[in-house]
Amino acid sequence: MRSNPSRRIGAAAATAALLALPATALGGPAYAAASATPAATSLVQVSSDPYTDSQAQHATEVEPDTFSFGSTVVSAFQVGRVFGGGASNIGWSESTDGGTTWTHGFLPDTTANTGGPYGQVSDASVAYDAKHGQWLISYLGILPSGNVNVAVSRSPDGHTWGNPVTVSSATFDDKNWTVCDNHTASTFYGHCYTEYDDANAGDAEHMRTSTDGGLTWGTQKSPSGNPSGLGGQPVVQPNGTVVVPYSASTSERAFTSTNGGTSWTASVRIATVSHHTVAGLESDSIAPQDELRESPLPSAEIDAAGKVYVTWSDCRFRSGCPSNDIIMSTSTNGTTWSTPTRVPIDATNSTVDHFTPGIGVDPSSSGSTARIGLAYYYYPVANCTDTTCKLDVGYVSSTNGGATWSTPTQLAGPMTLAWLPNTSQGRMFGDYISTSVFAGGNALPVIAVASAPSGSTFTMGMFAPTGGLTIGGAAK
Repeated sequence: MRSNPSRRIGAAAATAALLALPATALGGPAYAAASATPAATSLVQVSSDPYTDSQAQHATEVEPDTFSFGSTVVSAFQVGRVFGGGASNIGWSESTDGGTTWTHGFLPDTTANTGGPYGQVSDASVAYDAKHGQWLISYLGILPSGNVNVAVSRSPDGHTWGNPVTVSSATFDDKNWTVCDNHTASTFYGHCYTEYDDANAGDAEHMRTSTDGGLTWGTQKSPSGNPSGLGGQPVVQPNGTVVVPYSASTSERAFTSTNGGTSWTASVRIATVSHHTVAGLESDSIAPQDELRESPLPSAEIDAAGKVYVTWSDCRFRSGCPSNDIIMSTSTNGTTWSTPTRVPIDATNSTVDHFTPGIGVDPSSSGSTARIGLAYYYYPVANCTDTTCKLDVGYVSSTNGGATWSTPTQLAGPMTLAWLPNTSQGRMFGDYISTSVFAGGNALPVIAVASAPSGSTFTMGMFAPTGGLTIGGAAK
């Protein structure tokens, strides 16, 4: 469903209640964070949960992805998180003016809320196919039988969405991600690629390809050697090479295709992972009450020359691994990767724990002048408990390909873990987030922000900085 343009309300203090949006309205309250670090002027609410089905925790929205093309950006996310997995529906928000105004709605024919076949849906990913003029949102469809498909919904304009197309039907597909080749000089211009793993086959990595704007999808392919992993984020180089970074437990790895998805290479190691167990993290030995759901999944982007940037949370630069930094590795070919470098948000002896990065790169920039925007969640004090941890959202940027970074800006927070919906793996804001950067323009993350619940109802929706965030100079 499409709704009316968003309206902006005056900035509120960080402790102010986050107001829910009616299902037919877009936008909502601005939200300003109070912090010792520089703060964004305001965030505007771009979606809220309208559903009332008893299976879900309302009003909640989690795990946003974004993709921009031209001055248009589309975000997709889970709406009405279900404890056992998935959500009541997938929501979308669209801005056609660089994030100044927004419309929003919810995908049709998905769950019972919209007359669809699925019990729940999850893991939304956004792509755009320039050749065929189609926006794509891929996601997991959880059937009443328990089987989990990968599906995609298509739109010619980012706000009129068709019924789901099945990408893959298996017993338990997981962590899908879709990208399209929008390089006109590429032999494979107009190919779209979806990554996913099979959780019932040891998280075996798989790929499928579409050449008709997501209307149909080819046979399942696997990388050589049949590697296992999850959370892959494919990107496409100007020559058509597809690079797929993914998480493989104790390392970040990647595989590639140079023939339009006909075959996929064996995976290579990007780097090992040294990860601090985030305070409040779910453990098998305790019930997931106010624990936080978090892991070092990669966030990947690409610049105009085809250089791939991969970020994740890692503690290797901190003596004794007391907390995580956001670190980054790069590659020009997907097979040889740079030694990871630390994003210097604060000192290595600070108390801050950083995690769940969402990186964006200006698609018109490259190399030593690549413009990068990076959003992330963090605890100001890593050594906290499930009841004392305070969750914030931050942002940094670089104008020189990550050689130096701006002073951090706090976007939202503090939030307590009890304000987040619960899952079988802990309290959830999202296994991933995303930032998109407009060519020559601002960075635009869409983030999940929560405030204190009202009784048994949560107060958590999707927010974005109005007009985006500047990509600043070299402060660090």
